Amino acid sequence: MNYVIGHITIKDAAKWDEYRSQVPATLSPWQAELVFRGEKLAVLGGEHKHTDTVVIRFPNAESANDWYNSPAYQALIPLRLEAAEVDLISYAAS
Repeated sequence: MNYVIGHITIKDAAKWDEYRSQVPATLSPWQAELVFRGEKLAVLGGEHKHTDTVVIRFPNAESANDWYNSPAYQALIPLRLEAAEVDLISYAAS
């Protein structure tokens, strides 16, 4: 399994809602599943600047990379950049 985790700080709520509504359609061709979406309650150790987090599960790293580089997702990146600051990181499950 491979997970893509997004750490998010929303800049424009309306644009973020628009972006979020379009992402699921980009995930389905890659057999990806939205696992978790939530808002930060507290930082228990260290520092974390973002307010929101999303976790998406992919069958493997190749499908996560292919999703990110797909024309459908690449078309959403300009909207994402306007809507929020996002650190998007791919993790291999162990």
